[in-house]
Amino acid sequence: MRYPTWIRQHLAALRAVLVLTVLLGVAYPLAVFAVGQIPGLKHHADGSYVSLHGRTVGSALIGQSFTDSDGNPLKQYFQSRPSNAGDGYDPTATSASNLGPEDIVDTLPDPKLVAAGKEDENAEQSLLTQVCGRSKAVGELEGVSGARPFCTPGGVGAVLAVFGHRTADGTVPHPTRVVSLNEEQGVVKAPFIAAYKGVPVELAKYGEDYARGLVVPIKGGAPAEPAVPADAVTASGSGLDPHISPAYASLQVNRVAKARGMTPAEVRRLVADNTDGRDLGFMGERRVNVLKLNIALDRTHPVRG
Repeated sequence: MRYPTWIRQHLAALRAVLVLTVLLGVAYPLAVFAVGQIPGLKHHADGSYVSLHGRTVGSALIGQSFTDSDGNPLKQYFQSRPSNAGDGYDPTATSASNLGPEDIVDTLPDPKLVAAGKEDENAEQSLLTQVCGRSKAVGELEGVSGARPFCTPGGVGAVLAVFGHRTADGTVPHPTRVVSLNEEQGVVKAPFIAAYKGVPVELAKYGEDYARGLVVPIKGGAPAEPAVPADAVTASGSGLDPHISPAYASLQVNRVAKARGMTPAEVRRLVADNTDGRDLGFMGERRVNVLKLNIALDRTHPVRG
């Protein structure tokens, strides 16, 4: 019996759905699960959990913070790199900031809310200010200079809006007005530089539009290679990176050693023991697993409460 064309088409679609459901909805997941149970792979497939004193404390594949209830870094632990995943290292909200290198101007908060100790939900820090603020905080924690190019001493992006006649090459050789875009009147007392090309620099006023000004980042006198490494001030693409660079780990050695009553040499040995080389000897960079390193510290030199 020959069915009408429309019935044959529907039957063919139904057969395709059934076949693909069996292959992709049953057979493939079961095959992946079976491969994950192979010895040597099972630990990774199960989440690479790490335990301390019989209690699961995290995963070697997912970073986490080592802070107190107020979000302050615990000095006895190595600190992870920043995270933009949810409220930080949230595996259900893995993400990056999606901000690029040209994101250098902040959306300033209402100074009245700041004075009242409240948060302005409409305010937004640029990527540059986030990096500057993190660098300043890490520098203060580790006892080194947190200065970076294009950052103010106060930890925001050193960016000016320069007003005046623009020449053909887009510059303003003779400014008539200059505003520090990321330093707000009523929040800071004075701009990071007093004058630019002989013109006094003003603090930005909340709600004022500076779009007509030429945006000029100021490099300043900070070293080209800051004391605070890049991974200490930038979040990873996933927001879940469990590793830091050997340079960032080295920066934290003295603080951790002092907090635990260890010698720096003892801490460096543990850092070396928890440093992974390049994948296959040539891919990526050397890296330190922060969770494993902190667990090694707790096992060998626990903090006396």
